[in-house]
Amino acid sequence: MAEQAVPATAREWHLAARPQGWPAPTDFALVEAPVRTPGPGEILVRNTHLSVDPYMRGRMNDVKSYVPPFQLGAAMDGGAVGYVVASEAEGFAPGDAVLHGLGWREYATLDAGNAVKVDPDAAPLSAYLGVLGMPGLTAYAGLLAVGALKEGDKVFVSGAAGAVGSLVGQIARLKGASLVVGSAGSAEKVAKLVDEYGFDAAFNYKDAPVAEQLAKAAPEGIDLYFDNVGGDHLEAAIGALGVHGRAVLCGAIAQYNETTAPAAPRNLAMAIGKRLRLEGMLVRDHAALQPQFVTEVAGWLKSGELRTEETVVDGFENAAEAFIDLLRGVNTGKMVVRLEG
Repeated sequence: MAEQAVPATAREWHLAARPQGWPAPTDFALVEAPVRTPGPGEILVRNTHLSVDPYMRGRMNDVKSYVPPFQLGAAMDGGAVGYVVASEAEGFAPGDAVLHGLGWREYATLDAGNAVKVDPDAAPLSAYLGVLGMPGLTAYAGLLAVGALKEGDKVFVSGAAGAVGSLVGQIARLKGASLVVGSAGSAEKVAKLVDEYGFDAAFNYKDAPVAEQLAKAAPEGIDLYFDNVGGDHLEAAIGALGVHGRAVLCGAIAQYNETTAPAAPRNLAMAIGKRLRLEGMLVRDHAALQPQFVTEVAGWLKSGELRTEETVVDGFENAAEAFIDLLRGVNTGKMVVRLEG
């Protein structure tokens, strides 16, 4: 690719205030900052695509968690892909495409050890933020390693039209699940789950109580629940799970923006009699699965057995709005902000 001049300054997104409940545009600030020349062992990357993900909402609160909170008045971070424009690190040269963790900015200077080369000819760069990236590995490891999916299992997935959920349902089908049920937030998404992603059944959780709709879709109950939502979805799943059922607790987007304690699940005691296993998961615990995951998922993509979709928002200046839209469920599949192609 043609050499590009590096500007003295570039834009980055800062957290201006900690959101109270739902984030608002005023909680974010678009700031001009110096572009730092790389030092020994570092690279400078011009980002082309940024990831916005639900877990980022938790980092906006000043609480101790599995990842440090974003700092007020400082650049946020997250998954990004782009091209190296300057390198002081062995093994990286200008023009290399890389995946790294300093998103929410136009240019990123980072230790080369925190970047991974990716092949833009094997898949579009944005795919390394979605189906071949963190959401993809989350779906793969959560379903197969944590959830221990078995052939013939009846599976329920919440948030099933999102970046993780849409892959969970398809991988379950490819691995021999006997029933795959998904929930989503619109009639259009429900139709897509069945018609395009191959779910056996799907429902709009806004139409009627989740437990009622799940009972109709899976009258014999379920064996495995992949939870991206929490709240009433988890309560419904606990009710529908059979003896020795498993629930993979991946996310709880229903309560990320709540300012009061969640009302559900109220039936957790059922986990005792049913001997349920409810296990939380973090994708970083499953890095060892990465080679196997990429090989298998890339094969499914190539054969057309696995379908994936992105919601692309153009323009770096629209990143904060894209994040807020993600929390409101505007996206289908992975939400990506495109700075340039």
